[in-house]
Formats: sequence, C-alpha cells, structure tokens
Amino acid sequence: MKPGLQPGQIGRLAWRVGPQQTIHLGAESGGGAVVFSTPAMINMMEHAAREALRPYLEPGEESVGVTVEVQHLAATPIAAEVRAEAKVTAVDGKLIDFTIAAFDAAEAIGRGTHRRAVIRVDRMRDRLAEKAATLPNGVLLPMHIEPNTGQLPDLPTLAVAVEGAVATVTLNRPDKLNAVNVQMTGDLERLVAWLAGHPEVRVVIVTGAGRAFCAGDDVKEVGTLDPDTATTLSLRQARAYLAFEQLPQVIIAAVNGACFGGGCVAAYSCDLRIASLNADFGMPEILLGWPPGYGVAQLTALVGKARALELCVTGKTINARTALDWGLVNEVVPPQQLMPAARKLADTLLATPPIALRETKRLIHDDEGVQPKITHLADTAAYIDCLKTADAREGIAAFVEKRGAKFTGR
Repeated sequence: MKPGLQPGQIGRLAWRVGPQQTIHLGAESGGGAVVFSTPAMINMMEHAAREALRPYLEPGEESVGVTVEVQHLAATPIAAEVRAEAKVTAVDGKLIDFTIAAFDAAEAIGRGTHRRAVIRVDRMRDRLAEKAATLPNGVLLPMHIEPNTGQLPDLPTLAVAVEGAVATVTLNRPDKLNAVNVQMTGDLERLVAWLAGHPEVRVVIVTGAGRAFCAGDDVKEVGTLDPDTATTLSLRQARAYLAFEQLPQVIIAAVNGACFGGGCVAAYSCDLRIASLNADFGMPEILLGWPPGYGVAQLTALVGKARALELCVTGKTINARTALDWGLVNEVVPPQQLMPAARKLADTLLATPPIALRETKRLIHDDEGVQPKITHLADTAAYIDCLKTADAREGIAAFVEKRGAKFTGR
C-alpha cells in the first residue's frame, strides 16, 4: 500500500437509482412503493470507500469490506440521483476505518461506519482455489483466459488460416455437420487462448466446412456421457463461447448452412453474423428432451423474450431471412457471396482505429451487466437434470435411429 492516506480523506460516488437497485414494498396488496433498497445503499457506500483507497493501492492490491454498520434513514424513489461519501477516520496498517453517509437531493438517507482491509488479490485467489478443492462440487468460476503468446497449437477439429490481421476459423467435422464434441470443445478453448495472446490478429471469421455451419452438440457422444462429465463439458462450452466477447478481436460468424443448438449459440456469441441464404437456424434441444444447456440469456438479448421462447419451446427452424427480421443475424447474402461479404466487413473493421475498436467492443459487452454471463450455470443445471430423464434417453435414441420420439413425461 502506498503512503499518504490520512484521516479526513473522502471518497465520493454518485448513482441514479435503477430497477436492479430497488425493492417493491407492499407489492402483494397491489400497490406499494418502489424504493432504493438497503443492500444497494450499503453497496454504494462501500464502493465510495473503495474509491477513497484506490489511489493508494499498489499493483496487485485491492480493498475488501470487513465490517459495516448502517442505518437506513429515509426512502428514495427509482430514478432519483443518490450520492455516497466515505471519510477515513483511522488507518491501522492495512485496516482502514470510515464513516459513511448517503444522500438524495432532499436529505440524508443513510449513515454508518465501515472498515476495509487492503489485501493481495493473488493470495485471495490461491485461498479460494484451495477452498474450491475441498467442496463437494467445486466452485463454478467464469472462464479465465490464459493468453497463449506462442505458436498456434494443433487443432484437429478446426482449420485456421491467418492472412495479415484476419484469421479465418473453419469448424472442421463436415461428416458430422461440424457437431461439437469433446475434442472440438478443447480445440475451441485452445483457439481462444491463442487469439487472446495475439492481438495483432484484429478480426476473426468463423465458418463451417461442408454444408453446415454447426449442427450443435454431438448428440451421439452426449448419450455416452455420465452426468458429471456432461456437466463439465457443458460448462466448458458455455465459457468458451462467452470468452469470445473478452477477446481483443471482433469475431464475425459466416453462417454457411445448418446452425442449430450449440452451433446457433456459437454463431450468436460472435460479435457480428452474416448468413448465407441457405442457412437455417434453430434451438431444437426441446425435441431431444432437454432445454438449452447455455446461451439462453444471450439469445434473448438479441431477439427478445417472445422470439427466444418461440425458438426454444417449439424447437422450430427458421430460415436466414427470418433470422434477419428477428435480429439474429446482421446480413443475408447469396451462398457464393458469403465469404467475400465477411472479408469485406473484416476490411471495413481493419480500417478503424485498433484501440478504439477493441474498447468499443468491450464497452458494449460490458453494458449487459453480469447477469447474462452467469445464467449458463442455471441453464446447465436444468439441462443435466433433464438429461437424466427417460425422455432424454428416448430423445437420443430417436435421434440415433432417425425416428420420431415418443415422450412420456418421465
């Protein structure tokens, strides 16, 4: 911790009360009031204290809350501006005490005391890893990308061609309609790590070999997996696709054909999508006996709740023009123009300032908040529960035998 922090120094923060920071009091009676919640107010106060300490932290340090005692003095309505102040009252090594207060435009709405500790983030991370190893099911963490700055690794199920600042990635299991299996999952993870370590590649185009973009998960392989293995695989796939938005490159999906289930998730996890006129899209998991294992929040963000429900509860297939109308893709072109159109878009992106392009991508993805980034945990849990049912076994058998499934609700 850097020297210079003294009692009397103040950290300030201002927010506008949004829906996620409120509680609806008296909703059960049909009326009530929507007000700034106590947990949200405390959160704002703690963050004001965090801001006071930020200039005094060394690289690798962070401050964490130790204790907080707060009185909530007055209610504040949604959309009001609120502000917090945290004043340092004592500094004892790496323990810092504060008085904290919150205000809206009319009055003080809260006051109390707070203590924070300055810690080394790497030590906390190591302790968390030790704890996770002792828990029955471990801990589900967001994907951490460890950049690979070396050579492109061997990727048996992906064909990668790098030309200047553009990498073209072809999902390469054409005899299986590029279905994602265990091998391709690992290859996607290794590709993500390599791209993270090579920011000189500025644009990535993803397409499929043969007549499909990606038919989704390899259903035959899924039928051979025990629940624990299936859970781990689903989470790995979700995190690999979520990692697309963390990469420094803009990723364009060039959808050349069938784009179903996990393949559809792969496409709409890319930043932009161009579809061939002969492309089809769908989320057919329900017809196999389970819900999508990941990607529901991202799909809903693109097409809206009504369209997401329509796709996921019916398992219907839509063509490229409908996908364009629904907002699932950005552009539709004739088949022979697909890759030229993707390359033209890549050239347009390459003409923009590199840093501004990366920052714009980051800001837009960050603006979604954290909720869409963690909903795959619930998606996977529901998927695994359904995968254990007789209906799922029937769905897999019907798929393999190329016949209609007969579901019984068991």
